Amino acid sequence: MSGTDNEQARKTAEGLVHSSGFGNEHSTEAVPGALPHGRNSPQRAPLGLYAEQLSGSAFTEPRHSNQRSWLYRIRPSAAHPPFTRIDNGGLRSAPFTETVPDPNRLRWDPLPTPAPGTDFLAGLWTLGGNGDVTQRAGMAVHLYAANASMTDRVFSDADGELLIVPQSGGLLLRTEFGLLRAEPGHVALIPRGVRFRVELLDAEARGYVCENYGRPFVLPDLGPIGANGLANPRDFLAPVAAFEDVEGPVQVINKFCGNLWSATYGHSPLDVVAWHGNLTPYVYDLRRFNVIGTISYDHPDPSIFTVLTSPSDTPGLAGVDFVVFAPRWLVGEDTFRPPYFHRNVMSEYMGLIEGAYDAKTAGKGGFVPGGGSLHNMMSAHGPDRDTFDKASAAELRPQKVDDGLAFMFETRWPVTATEQARTAGHLQKGYDEVWQGLERHWGSGA
Repeated sequence: MSGTDNEQARKTAEGLVHSSGFGNEHSTEAVPGALPHGRNSPQRAPLGLYAEQLSGSAFTEPRHSNQRSWLYRIRPSAAHPPFTRIDNGGLRSAPFTETVPDPNRLRWDPLPTPAPGTDFLAGLWTLGGNGDVTQRAGMAVHLYAANASMTDRVFSDADGELLIVPQSGGLLLRTEFGLLRAEPGHVALIPRGVRFRVELLDAEARGYVCENYGRPFVLPDLGPIGANGLANPRDFLAPVAAFEDVEGPVQVINKFCGNLWSATYGHSPLDVVAWHGNLTPYVYDLRRFNVIGTISYDHPDPSIFTVLTSPSDTPGLAGVDFVVFAPRWLVGEDTFRPPYFHRNVMSEYMGLIEGAYDAKTAGKGGFVPGGGSLHNMMSAHGPDRDTFDKASAAELRPQKVDDGLAFMFETRWPVTATEQARTAGHLQKGYDEVWQGLERHWGSGA
């Protein structure tokens, strides 16, 4: 991709407008009069368009969890040729059976530099996951590294919704619903089955993707916190209608039950002129997260940092949580302020967007931006030796933590690493050594 193309994509991204509010009933038209009034599916849709409903939930789910949008498009989605199987590249899906679940703690450096001409889809690389895509249960952890925009092709994922976490390089997401800009520090949420194309705003882009096979992400309940805090609904931005009226071959790639399928359309499927409903992509700025923490003593559980959650059949037990460790003040008295040592029934994949994380040593061979760590259920983890020593002796003055932005995909089931992740050259050797040297203090008078 040329620098001119990057500049054009960035110019487009910087001029975007949005509709705000997570779960809202949005209504938008790119051409006046494209939305019908008083009904969803009139005998003849306005302006010669086709009316089409996209459902993100079963028709009969309760109203509070029912998701659907009505799209008014130039051609119906049904008008397409057959799909045929294509190679999956570095993409893998559940059930993950090529290796066995591993209780060991694992950590990876960033993905290697991709080959020239690698776009977002070609640059997807699966680290691992759990569940079963055919049962719509579980999740997968992917990373991406790209240096080219998707050209004349679009992608959709019938297996799950995609939570995209850019780490470096901005993205322009052209979706059926309109355009979104996702920079490092943002996350983008693409619902199951929504078609989109990724254009790069910079020469290279890297990041993480959580593919959620289960129930769609929602905002967590606040309970005793009250009516406000954590991620505020108004800060989630939805696209306004924008369409492509493009004739010519477009490759449409569909991920279905773990495999990639391709069909060549004679037009762009991103041709929705107007839409309304509560099923839509979003982008969210993680720095707007309203952190709730202790103002007396003890470090809070990481659940207090939950941005989005995919509920399961057990209240409070998520299929997957998305957690962010955003800038915040630490003021706890007589408190070990970094995250405490713990063993957890949940499994945790952690990534770093920028800076350093307050429980892990940064630098070469450490926890670095673009890298990640996997701590499966009941694996003992916590601050490394250097962090423990420093935090145990630190003067407990109010401290602003604003030199890093980390996140976590936390899931109810073990994450099975793929064979390519277990044998990758960027898998760090000797990760366990960061906890060596934690000395015995018992009986020393300490």
